[in-house]
Order: sequence, then C-alpha cells, then structure tokens
Amino acid sequence: MARSITKKQRTRGQRIRRALCWVLAGVVVVGGGVGYWAYSRLDGNLSNVDIDAALGGDRPGKDARGAQNLLVLGSDSRSGGNKGLAGGDTGGTARSDTAMVVHIPEGRKRATAVSIPRDTLVSRPACAKSGGGELPSAQRVMFNSVYTAGGPACVVKTVEAMSGIRMDHYVEIDFAGFKELVDALGGVTVTTERAIDDKQSGLKLAAGTHRLDGTQSLAFVRTRHGIGDGSDLGRIGLQQKFILALLAEVERQDVLGSPTKLFKVADAATKALTTDSGIGSLTGLAGFAKSLRGLDAGTMETVMLPVAYDKADPNRVVAAEPQAGELWDALRAGRAVPASAKKSPAGG
Repeated sequence: MARSITKKQRTRGQRIRRALCWVLAGVVVVGGGVGYWAYSRLDGNLSNVDIDAALGGDRPGKDARGAQNLLVLGSDSRSGGNKGLAGGDTGGTARSDTAMVVHIPEGRKRATAVSIPRDTLVSRPACAKSGGGELPSAQRVMFNSVYTAGGPACVVKTVEAMSGIRMDHYVEIDFAGFKELVDALGGVTVTTERAIDDKQSGLKLAAGTHRLDGTQSLAFVRTRHGIGDGSDLGRIGLQQKFILALLAEVERQDVLGSPTKLFKVADAATKALTTDSGIGSLTGLAGFAKSLRGLDAGTMETVMLPVAYDKADPNRVVAAEPQAGELWDALRAGRAVPASAKKSPAGG
C-alpha cells in the first residue's frame, strides 16, 4: 500500500538515495581505479537480453514527456547454483517471484514503485518465447507463470498490455547473486514488528531487530506463509522494507571509501543482474545511473497494484477495477496517483 512520507523519512530517503548512487557509481570507480582487469571482470558479469528485438514495434509508445519506466523482476529459479536456496530445486524452471514497475517522471525528482502480486491472474498476450517459437495468448494465467512460459520479453509484453505503459528498461535479480551481495556486505539489519515462522522458506524470526545473512535475507524477501493471510500481499511489504535496509547498510559501511569492499560488493551486484541490452554494460548502467542523479528516494511512493480476491479461486487475486485503471492512467498522464487508486479490496 502507499506510505506517507514524513520529514524524518525524507531525511532517511536522502541518505538512501546517496547510498544507491554510491553503489552504481562504485561499479565504474572500481573499474577505472583498479584497471582493465577489474573493469572487464565486472562488465563480463553482467547479462543482458534484447527486449526491443524480441517485442518489435507492437508496443506502447515512448513517453513524450521523457518519463522512464523500469520493470524489476526477482527470478526464483532454484536449479544449478540456486539449488537449495529458500525452498529447494524447482526442476530447472523459474518464475518472477518479485515484480515492480518503477515509474520515474520527467525531471527525475520523484518515483512511484508499483508492486504486482505474483498470484495475480492476468491476460497474457501472444509473444515470442526466449528459447524460440511463439507462445499463444491466454486468459487467467498467474502472473509469475509468464516468466516460466515465455521468458523476460513475454513478461515485459504482459506488463505493457495490462498497464498501457512502455517499459524502457528491464532489470532481473538472480537468487544466488542476491545472496552473495548480502554476504559481501556482511549481512543486513532489519526490524520486524511481528514474529515470522515460515516452514517453506525456512525463516523463523521473533519480533524485533535481526542481523540477516544472505540465506536468511533471501528467505525474508520470499516468505509469505508465516505472515498475514499467507498470500503474496504480506510479502510485498517485507520486500519494500528489505530494500530500504539494504541501501542503508551500504551507506553505513561507507562502501565507496574502501576499494576492497567496493570491488567485492560490485562483483556480487553485477553477477546478480540481467538487464535489457540498452543498459547491459558498465557504461550503459553508469549512464542510466547518471540520469537519475536528481532522484530522491525520500519522495518515492510505494504502491501495490489494487487487487481483489478472485471469485472463482480465492487463492488468487485479480486487478481491482476501477482502482487499477486509475493507477495506470495516472502514471501514463504523469499525475500523482490518486488516493482512490491506492485502495486494494484484498488488503496487503
């Protein structure tokens, strides 16, 4: 749900913004400061996909006012290097376990992050599969299954179809890389208001403040059965909480002030990322970061896509109307999201 921004939160947001800029700038600093070997290694860590080539011209147009829209996915593949992480092997398949549309209006002074619950039933348009061939359109499919069936480009096309907004960039975060990033920092500190006991993710925490290692952090952002009604809605709040804690940890450690620590963190971060080809290099990533230098996380609004429990299957949710339509309309028009579009009948 949307959160109001207090003066204290704005101050913290400014610190978090600086921390995020340090991480992105640090990728370039390490490459230039340590030499060609370091630059080549970090650049080689990055993976990318050509979303534009896969989708062609059948997409919403670019924003005429210069707004940027970023689709961020967390991939829950647990095969290969991810086997045994937060739930065990999935037999080589993967789903989009976490999904956020980040809308950055013209001027780059604020942003809105819209979380899409993974259990949302959506209409999937026909799209090209990442392994070749065509995937036919389908109705009432779970949002997180689109990645499994069609790959990144198909997820982008599905989000564009449901929102009417072009995704300018794509960022995917891998489980194993996420764990390594947290461990490179020596852990992240989070505070929970309620106890968490989730046998499926393996996470058990009493209410209070905890220092989480990489494995625990991965379970924290994935847990759902130990909180709320066991749906994906409660997990979204934990994910947003952890992102703020992670960025605050980067700042607290003054990572930029330690070349050794900086390279270790940058190495883990770049291994964790798959991006669209437009920002799929150190120079491309640095250029994108530079364009966001005026963004203040203290003015970022976090919103969950308004959803309601599906009448035919209460274990699933569907976009709630007219709230969801009002949300996407506001972003397309560059307006602030109205209060009416932040009310989710399913809660969360």
